[in-house]
Amino acid sequence: MQRRQFLQAGSGLVVSFSFAGVSLSQAQGNAPTKSMVRDQVDAWLGIAADGRVTVYSGKVDLGTGARTALMQMVAEELDVNFKQIDMIMGDTLTTLDQGQSAGSLTLQNGGVTLRQASASARQALLAAAATRWQVNVADLSVADGVISTRTGDKNISYAALVDGKPMNLKLDPKAPLKAYADHKIVGQSIARVDIPDKLNGKFVYMQDFKLPGMLHARMIRPTGLGGKLLSVDDTAARKVSGFVKVVRKQDFLAVVCKTEWAAVKAARALKTTWDTPNSMPLQAHLYTYWRNLPVAKNEAVIKTGDAVAALAGSAKRIKATYDFAPHTHGSMGPSCAVADFKDGSCTVWSASQATHSLQAELATVLDIPKAQIRMIYVDGAGCYGRNGHEDCSGDAALVSQLAGAPVRVQWMRADEHGWDPKSPPTLVDLEGGLDAANLPVAWRSEFFIAQANGTLEEFPLLAAVLSGVKRTGHYTGNLQKNADVLYQFPNIQTEVHRLADTAFRTSHLRTPGRMQNTFANEAFFDELAAAAGADPLQWRLTYLKEPRARAVLEDVARLSKWQSRSSPASKTAGNLARGRGVSFVKYDNDRTFVALVAEVEVNRTTGGIRVTNVWCSHDCGQIVNPDGAINQIEGGIVQTISRTLLEELQFDRTHVTSTDWASYPILRFPDVPRIHVSLINRPEMPLWGAGEMAPTVVPSAISNAVFDATGVRLRSVPFLPAKVKAAGVA
Repeated sequence: MQRRQFLQAGSGLVVSFSFAGVSLSQAQGNAPTKSMVRDQVDAWLGIAADGRVTVYSGKVDLGTGARTALMQMVAEELDVNFKQIDMIMGDTLTTLDQGQSAGSLTLQNGGVTLRQASASARQALLAAAATRWQVNVADLSVADGVISTRTGDKNISYAALVDGKPMNLKLDPKAPLKAYADHKIVGQSIARVDIPDKLNGKFVYMQDFKLPGMLHARMIRPTGLGGKLLSVDDTAARKVSGFVKVVRKQDFLAVVCKTEWAAVKAARALKTTWDTPNSMPLQAHLYTYWRNLPVAKNEAVIKTGDAVAALAGSAKRIKATYDFAPHTHGSMGPSCAVADFKDGSCTVWSASQATHSLQAELATVLDIPKAQIRMIYVDGAGCYGRNGHEDCSGDAALVSQLAGAPVRVQWMRADEHGWDPKSPPTLVDLEGGLDAANLPVAWRSEFFIAQANGTLEEFPLLAAVLSGVKRTGHYTGNLQKNADVLYQFPNIQTEVHRLADTAFRTSHLRTPGRMQNTFANEAFFDELAAAAGADPLQWRLTYLKEPRARAVLEDVARLSKWQSRSSPASKTAGNLARGRGVSFVKYDNDRTFVALVAEVEVNRTTGGIRVTNVWCSHDCGQIVNPDGAINQIEGGIVQTISRTLLEELQFDRTHVTSTDWASYPILRFPDVPRIHVSLINRPEMPLWGAGEMAPTVVPSAISNAVFDATGVRLRSVPFLPAKVKAAGVA
């Protein structure tokens, strides 16, 4: 069974088909007949009678190429042809919960489990063949799923050994993995399996998915955050051809129609009145508001030596404050979900990156047991964090329950920009001291970041909050990560304050916290280097002792042909000033090393910044698919240049006002720089992620490059032309 056929089979249809020799039903509420025991190989993969291998991954592919890389890992350890593998991802009926697909952990965590299951299966199948032929396992070899004796006189396929039955094998955490020298598939740039159909228009995105007899809904949102619905007049909406009904539960409101266009027209015709409070701060005073919020929690305090005393006795004392604006996810395709609530159970087709935790989130919205909800992952058009997919899934599930029919909910652009969760603001105070010889003696930093409490299951989905389900969790990711610096200064003090904010409904957005914290730390490090008259790249090498950290910096110096000098060292031609900046990160301070050099042109007249070249050296340990890794690095760099130069959430006292691409502009193709990536492959080392790491260092590298070009330090993201001019570049 092909994946597209699997997705096209509706939950209302009782259609049986075979996965790995066992029959599974698409009928709602059916328990899986494959193993769902975590330490059983059958929970992770199965071998069908025709030799095809089905892999069950709780992680999903958000357009990152993870599907292809996971297939490579399985094919390598199982010794089967890459083209023999089918992937089932994020179906809560047939896949185990491996956590949300986030944090660049899909291969590092999810892939490692699949690799171990594959190695366990290979080991057991070899042992079975050896027993059958009364030979030693060492005398056998495997190629493309066929086991042979070294003499070649006997062979048998995996399929023949399994004979269409479950393997009933324990996952052996000690099953030997292949030596990297023997790898034939891992480490190769195998073409992504999803790209051909995406190019020819055959790929089924969530926005394309249909169920027989489904209705179409449009959500009617409050006029502002925290708005209460006072009245609804559906007189005009009822006159729309194809109108079915209006569904409401407290402040949750939607129109349901026979066609999507009818739903759009009916939504526009519906008349509502709302009571909307002024729940948002004044945007002009955002960081004053942010600094003065109550502190919910102090955490991750790092203290080495006595930074306060060292600062007091320093010969040079430098202070700076950095801030990072809230952003929207800006998904290219507005969120979409399809749900079918029937007989007390609900099946939801969703592009959620966290289908398993969303089960529990929806259970409270629908007031049914979690086990009665089935989530089936379908690729969406854009993600990188919790955008609108989960909220839209909640909308579809509740509308289907209220309407008593299968329902497709398609958000509009204003829904996506206006109502998806946002990344929160960040504010950082820094202070550093140099002695009389211009050597650093102290570093002190204080981070003001959003609070985090509760789990994903307590996330305030719109469908929950509007329908009266109390959800008070704040889930923003590990925003404190990379607040502490790795540079070996004698005296360091870092404090992190979690703020009790209620104005912003926040969630994680690509490299949450790490980007904002690294922006402040790496740009301020450059401020100290400039005050010391030191070369910023060499200064990093001086105070970083870890060999892999030094290796990426030395590699990016080679790649970019870095010329040692202190900043600023601008080169001006007419009104254009040119400069370079460097930045470094060890992501989470425990994995993936990245060094990046950005080259910029600053227009002294307009204040506009153009990034012309980016050089990136990247060490994520073992590389599964080099081309896939480069795709992720390049894409992350482009997206983050956009976030650094252009993107800023706009809002008034009641609601988000940047609800389209005109009011929330993003980087255009003509402004994409030349990107040069150097991968440091360490096949003998554990594999780490590559999706979130390079973006982390982009804002600081650009800030440092602008200073190098103009002598002006930019400390507030985004670097809009008005800010650049106000900083004094003219």
